[in-house]
Amino acid sequence: MTAQRRSPAGAKRRPPLHAVEPKGAAQSPAQAAPRVAPQAAPVGAPKGRTEAGERTPTLAPKSKGAAKGAGAAKKKVASPVVDTRTKPAPQKNSKKPAPPKAADRREALDAAATLLANAADELSADQRRLLVDRLAPHAPEPEPAPRTRPPAPAPAAPNAHDFEIFAENLARLVDQGRKALAAAIGGMEPGDTRSELASNVADAVKTLGVVAERWMAKPEQAVAAQATLVSGLTDIWSQTLRRFSGEDTPPIVPPDPNDKRFSAPEWNDNPFFDWLRQSYALTTRWAGETVERTEGLDPQVKAKAGFYTRLVASALSPSNFVATNPELLRATLDARGENLVRGMKMLTEDLSAGHGMLKLRQSDESKFELGVDMATTPGKVVYRTPVMELIQYAPSTETVYERPLLIVPPWINKFYVLDLNREKSFVRWATAQGLTVFVISWVNPDESQAEKGFDAYMKEGVLAALDAVQQATGAKHVAAAGYCVGGTMLAATLAYLAEKGDDRIDSVTFLATQVDFTDAGDMQVFIDEARLAALDEAMSRTGYLEGVKMATTFNLLRPNELFWTYFVNNYMKGVEPAAFDLLTWNSDCTRIPRANHLFYLRYCYIENALSQGRMVIDGVTLNLRKVKIPIYELAAKEDHIAPARSVFTGAKYFGGEVRYVLAGAGHIAGVVNPPAKNKYQYWTGGPPVGVYEDWAKTAHENKGSWWGDWLAWITAQAPQRVPARIPGDGKLKPLCDAPGEYVRVRA
Repeated sequence: MTAQRRSPAGAKRRPPLHAVEPKGAAQSPAQAAPRVAPQAAPVGAPKGRTEAGERTPTLAPKSKGAAKGAGAAKKKVASPVVDTRTKPAPQKNSKKPAPPKAADRREALDAAATLLANAADELSADQRRLLVDRLAPHAPEPEPAPRTRPPAPAPAAPNAHDFEIFAENLARLVDQGRKALAAAIGGMEPGDTRSELASNVADAVKTLGVVAERWMAKPEQAVAAQATLVSGLTDIWSQTLRRFSGEDTPPIVPPDPNDKRFSAPEWNDNPFFDWLRQSYALTTRWAGETVERTEGLDPQVKAKAGFYTRLVASALSPSNFVATNPELLRATLDARGENLVRGMKMLTEDLSAGHGMLKLRQSDESKFELGVDMATTPGKVVYRTPVMELIQYAPSTETVYERPLLIVPPWINKFYVLDLNREKSFVRWATAQGLTVFVISWVNPDESQAEKGFDAYMKEGVLAALDAVQQATGAKHVAAAGYCVGGTMLAATLAYLAEKGDDRIDSVTFLATQVDFTDAGDMQVFIDEARLAALDEAMSRTGYLEGVKMATTFNLLRPNELFWTYFVNNYMKGVEPAAFDLLTWNSDCTRIPRANHLFYLRYCYIENALSQGRMVIDGVTLNLRKVKIPIYELAAKEDHIAPARSVFTGAKYFGGEVRYVLAGAGHIAGVVNPPAKNKYQYWTGGPPVGVYEDWAKTAHENKGSWWGDWLAWITAQAPQRVPARIPGDGKLKPLCDAPGEYVRVRA
């Protein structure tokens, strides 16, 4: 046991600390704490005062002069020292106490001094040191920071620095913007007034004006439609106000999980951005429905009005602007505007690459090289004309099918979409199945080939390639396959050969190919007499259609996915796009000769001459009914360039037996779908009879790629095999290695 410390002689024995209780209910620690945490007096401050100028309490002395000291303390301290920075929690159902009298305050101070002195007498040396440490004055945690601690960095300094950097970046942004403007203007050809752009804008205004006229003719319906929009927007605003007040209310317009533009959590968590998202979604939906409900509109005008409405809605999305996109706002503040400078620099580079037009970068093209990363299937160029090179691919089997395969790709893109890489190559896969594959690689034309028309591409392209395939292989018959517009030309070539009595092509495969353009999809909105005249004027200056214009046209068919996503990522976030082989191919566009392009647009899209038996090539009127060979017709379910319904309709114009197959996905992914990936599906349901919707309802769904179905179909027609053919062993000698020279010319 520890011996108790005796009080000084003559001192009256004080009761122990634990025996003294304050009157009334016991106080909680939160209530009592403020009374034992006085502020420390800084060094050099007057004795008995804190830094704030308040008086500090003194402990009662332990000597005989304790009473005298206590009396002195009573004179110096007028009231208990209370830390007013924190307020004790109020007790429930307690009455407000009356203010203490002066005599009561003095008595309380005497009692406190006595208690402290008694406690000190009964503690050991270690306990007293601990008590002194506990009772030592401590600096408060809240601001202002005590001078005894190292001063924290002032927040104004970094903020000022941030604003300085932001201002510098804004100045750089303005300077880079001038360079971008110079790149846009500098790329214009002499006399180029961008008449095509003016024509597009004028057509949009005219088309939407027709819709407005129809609604104004029925004012009651117009007012009702406007009231519907206003009511919806009012509901959204009311819901937003409730959210601002803290109420958790469900949205009027739920978010679309498939719309990646609004995938950031702030679009739903933040009431302001949620209001923007809902208002935008409601307005765009209302605009689209308004166009659809317009009475008395020509179907072509309605289709164009719907397209222009979607185009404007996509451009005005709040996700496209820094101030209304939380992701962009956060990125800009974090980077202090550096992202906008990087984006403007990329915009300048892309305008320069497009010669004044925006060549939107969708992939990091520096990561791919033709012949190394893409278009890698071994082969040789064995024939060349002014409009094409013919590639014969090396076999990968000891024997091959006797009948070779000639592929006619579109000339608006480059052929290697069918030979992207080892895993996605239709060409490599076909050679591995024992087919001898030939592919046309179209020229990337310049002004000297301006007058190369549709007939020249047919005679110097498809027909010349057919002759070359027979020379290289000695085969009597050839199977042919055409993709997109290449398939359209192949169909015209077959009708031409049928009129001539030429049966060298005895089987044909059409991949996403249209021959009837009655329901040609979104491309129709770009094609009418006014557009054709403006396009002719633009092409007359150079002799060809710039590849970037065609690429932009296709991108605008899906503006959210193919244009604005990359616009925001590249030019606002300032982020380089990732490397993607398919998008690299998509950006590797080609020019199109003026004569060829005008013929194709007029006689296919405007006059629909091919399916109607009115197209004339080299004096020969073409009739698809005379094409009576076996036909494999592949359409893609989500194709927006060659819609499945349009392909279905066109397939009924041929005279031969047609196997119509519907692939999953779209214009590219539906065709380039290797079996090893086991992706998507395809439907089979017999010949194209009746209407497309009825055929689709009864068609059988098959998992995976259509390639195996096609291989069984084509090889069953000619199963004979011969020793493998090596490029150059026939009558045609190699000119260069695949993928050739024409494909390397950039637009």
